[in-house]
This record gives sequence, C-alpha cells and structure tokens, in this order.
Amino acid sequence: MRCPFCSEDKDRVVDSRASGSAIRRRRECLACNRRYTTYERAEQEPRLRVIKKDGSRETYDRKKIRQGLVLALHKRPVPTERLDEMLQEIEDELTGTYDAEIPSRAIGDLVMKYLRKEDQVAYVRFASVYRNFKDVSEFMQEVEPMLTEKGGRAGPGGQGGSPAPESRPKRAEEGERKAGGD
Repeated sequence: MRCPFCSEDKDRVVDSRASGSAIRRRRECLACNRRYTTYERAEQEPRLRVIKKDGSRETYDRKKIRQGLVLALHKRPVPTERLDEMLQEIEDELTGTYDAEIPSRAIGDLVMKYLRKEDQVAYVRFASVYRNFKDVSEFMQEVEPMLTEKGGRAGPGGQGGSPAPESRPKRAEEGERKAGGD
C-alpha cells in the first residue's frame, strides 16, 4: 500500500476492525509518520448492476454514491469517517436486499434515509437534486414534515438550527452596539 501523502510503500497497521462487509485498516506511514485509512472488501461476483430510470443498466459504482454523500455533506459537521460508515451501511443494506440488480430509485431513497438521520441540511441538499423539484412548493412539501417533526427548526444532526426570526434583529443590534462602542 502506497502512502497517499508521500507515495512511500512502507507502512504499519495501527488498527483493524470489521466495518460491515469490509475490513477497515488504520495505517501509519513509516516514512512521513502520517496516518490514513484503507478498506479491504471482497470482490463480488457477479458484479451488481443498477437499473436506471430509463431502463438501461450499468455496473454498480460505490464511488458515485460516495460523491453524492460528499456533495450533500459539504461544509457540514460530519467527519469523513462517519461518511465512510454511512456509505458502508448503505451498501450493506443494498446487497442484503438485492441480489444482482438494484433499481437506482432504491439507492437514492436509501441515501436519503441515511442523510435524514445524520444531517437534515445535507438531506435537503441531496433531495433537491435527487427529487428534481420543479418549484418552491415541492421543496416545501419535502421540508415541512421535518419542521413539524422537530417542533420548529431543523439543524445539524436534527437539532434546533438557526434562531427564531424575531431574535435575529436583536442580535444584529447587539453586535452593532459592541462594534460602535455604544
């Protein structure tokens, strides 16, 4: 295994554990002393195929799901390790439910399920692309259940997010007083 930082091929395994159908190994490069994570998984035969919306089929590619998660979780407080765990959990659920072919809709719905539990902002980001909302009313129909479910606001990890609109001007005034010396 080559170090992704210095390309040296001397490393040691610091930690190794099962992660769904893969083995997660934490490695340390002996040349630059930096750590990185690798995943070891058995190659599946026959390869899974995805049935797309138009009926065409293509080989399953976990990188596409990971890229969708990365985009949805961009600048959100979710560590990369958790993103990789979610990806593995999604993949495990898909391979446990489907044998050879997976409808693309099942993949998208499962990704949305995991994002909704993990981070509601990322969920809304993913849903806006995946569901291809035509207007704001469709978008609001998706967000409305989360707002009522959490008693108002949705934020990171399903917690209360931004303050109520009526409290924002007060905070802005306080900031101006501090800055202006009043």
